[in-house]
Amino acid sequence: MATISGFAYVVGDNIDTDQIIPAQYLMLLPTVPEEYRKLGSHALSGLPEELYPVRFVSPGEETTRYPILIAGRNFGCGSSREHAPIALAAAGCRIVIAESYARIFFRNAVSTGALYPYECAQRLCETIRTGDPVQIDLQDESLRSGGALHPLKPLGEARPVIEAGGLFQYARRAGMVPTP
Repeated sequence: MATISGFAYVVGDNIDTDQIIPAQYLMLLPTVPEEYRKLGSHALSGLPEELYPVRFVSPGEETTRYPILIAGRNFGCGSSREHAPIALAAAGCRIVIAESYARIFFRNAVSTGALYPYECAQRLCETIRTGDPVQIDLQDESLRSGGALHPLKPLGEARPVIEAGGLFQYARRAGMVPTP
């Protein structure tokens, strides 16, 4: 997979884990398929409707039409719940591009292998709008929107962990943990 293309969903600064997946849905177990899907159906449901009238997952749906999430600064702040990146992935989000992350969200995204958490030095949440088509080139680690090309901060050694499906899968493939 060299590119991820699709419509962007755009949020601002300081989107916390309660907005990504409200606490009442934390009892859902991501390892149970029907609960994983239900978790995805509630992704970003904690966002205030007056600020985000277009919902990330439409009511009655389990998945989103926005595989790419664009955010401002400090995305994923708040509680250290690994359900946050998992819920986004369960909804069909494949990549989050933020100006910066709360460290725990970034680590949870990598360790679960749920999605790619890229950073971009440019403030894309002010130039890209929800519904805009975008394309991410994973080889060049860049985002194209309209005619503009934006470099992304390389994921480095985190990328093989994400591509393996998370920390445990990566450790199994590398022979660090025995395969069951």
